Amino acid sequence: MSPVMVVTGGGRGIGAATVILAAQHGYAVCFSYLGNSARADAVVAAVAAAGGRALAVQADMGTEEGVNKLFAASDREFGAPDVLVNNAGITGPIRRLADIDTATLRQVFDVNVIGYFLACREAVRRMSTVSGGRGGAIVNVSSRAAEIGGAGEWIHYAATKGATDTLTLGLAREVAREGIRVNAVRPGLIATELHAMAGAPDRLERLSGGVPMGRAGSAEEVAETILWLASPQASYVNGTLVEVGGGR
Repeated sequence: MSPVMVVTGGGRGIGAATVILAAQHGYAVCFSYLGNSARADAVVAAVAAAGGRALAVQADMGTEEGVNKLFAASDREFGAPDVLVNNAGITGPIRRLADIDTATLRQVFDVNVIGYFLACREAVRRMSTVSGGRGGAIVNVSSRAAEIGGAGEWIHYAATKGATDTLTLGLAREVAREGIRVNAVRPGLIATELHAMAGAPDRLERLSGGVPMGRAGSAEEVAETILWLASPQASYVNGTLVEVGGGR
């Protein structure tokens, strides 16, 4: 039987790179996407072309209904997950804190914090050896913004990633004796659509000079780190926040 991975937000960017790489490593992958079915279908097709299996599930990871829908689909198609990659996330628009509205705050926290908690909950219920599971690994996608703070751009987003770090550290200790490892990656400046979607299409070019390595990273480089954290090669890595930021 192939190991099973659930990826939230697998239709683009880091999530899509993770789905494709995981399939190349022999995982059967069930992933969520919010609304762009063409992009999700393209990811499934790329997996199939490489001889792998992937299932795309339209579901909103900012809702309990959406999270439950994703895990139920994985249960039906592939069985209980061995790995959860919590990746779905939004920045909201670039705003100073003085200009942020409550609706934006709720939306960003619903997806980036509550959605992560709910996905972890469903994964633990299925993975925990105390509940009859076979153990597993959870990898949360955080951000260097949690440490840098996002001043002048998205303190709201950075705060959700601070919550992701705390979730990772706490849950890692809570379920370590139940056969579950929990870690996080903290990507820095990565060349994905996130910047343009936040309203700053020039952000990569503008900030790349501040990266010691002199360039933005790729989604594939982050995915490689995620797959390593999920793998037996990282069997004694737990409660760790791995920086993938080129030194920034």
